[in-house]
Amino acid sequence: MKLPQKIADFLWVTVRIWKYNWLSDAKNVKGKPILYHPLLLKGKGKISFGNHVTIGVKASPLYYSHYAFLEARTKDSEIEIGDHVAISNGFSVEAYSKITIKNNVLIGVNCSVTDNDGHHLEPEKRNETNLIALPVLIEENVFIGDNVSILKGVTIGRNSVIGKGTVVTKDIPENAVAAGIPAKVIRFL
Repeated sequence: MKLPQKIADFLWVTVRIWKYNWLSDAKNVKGKPILYHPLLLKGKGKISFGNHVTIGVKASPLYYSHYAFLEARTKDSEIEIGDHVAISNGFSVEAYSKITIKNNVLIGVNCSVTDNDGHHLEPEKRNETNLIALPVLIEENVFIGDNVSILKGVTIGRNSVIGKGTVVTKDIPENAVAAGIPAKVIRFL
């Protein structure tokens, strides 16, 4: 790598990784991911990383401009990421209950996982903070394409593939390829 590229990587990546580490306020964090991209950890809950979790891909969109965001909002919230999980750039997770990502999962660019609606749907309740949260489970060996949104209460079965741009609102069985808005199984492996 040439010197100008090393300087650019230091200024645009390494310094930003330090910055987001400094801005992180999550106290209950177990494990340490391998960072190629900035990561912001927030919330009062538990966040755990297994062995060889990588966050960020240099030869991928959003590398210099975005960061990964994981928030275990309440003291009872939990985010659990298994072993050998590879997460691309611009990933976000918001847990009020529990979000589990098992071993050997691949996650594409600009994906999000949430276990709640963010706000109540009824106009008179939108500012209330007692949200309905349902756990999310992503089983082993799942491949999630770019720009995928995974919503509350979903389980994605082992070995499944979620196509680019999909919004997952319901469970996906094992060994399935799902795509669309909302996600539909289009074939089995």
